Amino acid sequence: MKKFIKKKYIAITAMFLFVGLLAFKPIDKYFEIAKSMELYAQVYREVNQNYVDDVSPSTVMKNGLDGMLKSLDPYTNYIPEDEIEDYRTQNTGQYGGIGVVSRTYKGKTIIVKYDKASPAYKAGLKIGDEIVEVDGINIQNKSTKEIDKIFKGQAGTKMSLMIARPGENTRKKFEVTRQNIKIQDVPYSGMLANEVGYIKLQGFTRTASKEVKEAFKKLKKEGMKKLVLDLRGNPGGLVIEAVNICNMFVGRGVEVVNTKGKVKDFNRGYKTMGEAMDLEIPVVLLLNGSSASASEIVAGFLQDSDRGIIIGQRSFGKGLVQIPRPLSYNSQVKITTAKYYIPSGRCIQAIDYSDHDAGALHDRMADSLKKPFKTKNGRTVYDGVGLDPDVPVKARKLALITTTLLEQGLIFDYVTAYVGKHKKIKPAKAFQLSNAEYQDFVQWLKGKQYSYTTKVEKSLKALAEKAKKEKTYSKIKAQIESVKKKMAASKAIDLTTFKAEIKQQLELEIVLRYYLEEGQIEATFERDKEVQEALKLFKNMARYRKLLAGK
Repeated sequence: MKKFIKKKYIAITAMFLFVGLLAFKPIDKYFEIAKSMELYAQVYREVNQNYVDDVSPSTVMKNGLDGMLKSLDPYTNYIPEDEIEDYRTQNTGQYGGIGVVSRTYKGKTIIVKYDKASPAYKAGLKIGDEIVEVDGINIQNKSTKEIDKIFKGQAGTKMSLMIARPGENTRKKFEVTRQNIKIQDVPYSGMLANEVGYIKLQGFTRTASKEVKEAFKKLKKEGMKKLVLDLRGNPGGLVIEAVNICNMFVGRGVEVVNTKGKVKDFNRGYKTMGEAMDLEIPVVLLLNGSSASASEIVAGFLQDSDRGIIIGQRSFGKGLVQIPRPLSYNSQVKITTAKYYIPSGRCIQAIDYSDHDAGALHDRMADSLKKPFKTKNGRTVYDGVGLDPDVPVKARKLALITTTLLEQGLIFDYVTAYVGKHKKIKPAKAFQLSNAEYQDFVQWLKGKQYSYTTKVEKSLKALAEKAKKEKTYSKIKAQIESVKKKMAASKAIDLTTFKAEIKQQLELEIVLRYYLEEGQIEATFERDKEVQEALKLFKNMARYRKLLAGK
């Protein structure tokens, strides 16, 4: 048996050596490759044979591969066979399932989102329902990843769900049939104001440009003459879909983006292939720090072409291109092969991963190192930091108490109770909680366990610990205790101090229950700073044109 194992590992080592020698031509690398592969195989063998506990060879191998690729950049990843389906879902937006988004909270799996087309909605499930069992298997205390795999499956197969519904003493059994679910790239489109249309784009799967074009046509019929394209929170996706969306606003044969890498075969330009849908319509793009990759291609192209104005915050800054490469046993490796460059010549990649020293810290490029480039009209734009907005809007940041109430599920739980008492509410755009209803929430919170530590409290604790070590604590003890009391008093009235934003989060969650995601998006418009700034700009078209002209 040991001879067989030894021969097996010699064969594996030989295979690694052969592949390594094929992949690298420079003669000075041959020895390093051979040495590294041999050592890896030897360590792998010794651990498998001699480690004190049983080990999973596949887990050890995956961790090794992950560690190797992690030293390159965050986007070069090994994808094992059991994760291939999730990777395909990212590109296609399609999967077999029941169409719910669930959250694991205190060991319970709660439905937090779905849409009207989902099997879950059609079967009668509700947001706030706890899924206790699936096909007789108790899923309490299972991870979100495990539960996601249970929910997904071939379209047409049935699932038996045991549900515990808040406010009801008995559990209910639901039969739900999985179907092919398509995650919408455009979850909402509509008119913001007279002549101003709005399209929310949240992904770039294979149907992104098709969905945007359909929404665009619909809005044009409703009288749209100006467009707000919302790319906030959009992490990107397929480059070709970004090119197709840009093609809506410029003619055929225009280069949107080009890619450059070490391998010449990966160097190419992406040009528009069709006729534009509208060459004149004024466009505003909304961006934030989570707008990345294909989102930045669309926004960057329209900015460089002086075809649109960006409002919001600086984008994420991902200018790297990945391609999947097939491996044995139905696995893949996704490799960063190139950087992309938009028409002005700039690359928006904000972090330099070229220093592969294991101890290197990857920081965003300092503003002082930015290089200037020019748009079509001669406006100055910069590389290496993502996309800077033409009209900056300060990012909203929720107070610590608000994030605590959200993260600990207290706003969610209160809304579940609220929905049980109210059969209907006003339309999404008009709905507001009264002051009396907010006070009801404050009363409901009494006796509920939630806590949070402010930055000031953390600093005080660190200061006290340092003072004790230096034996100077007695000198500042009185001042520290005084500040602690003031902080405690301040936190005691946080529900009043931050009433407006907590109230808004309650309203958004309530609207979601009655009108789902479309209603929730509509409910934000009046208090959405970026949307309001876009409307303000569209009322002053002289300023819009002046910004595009770089004046």
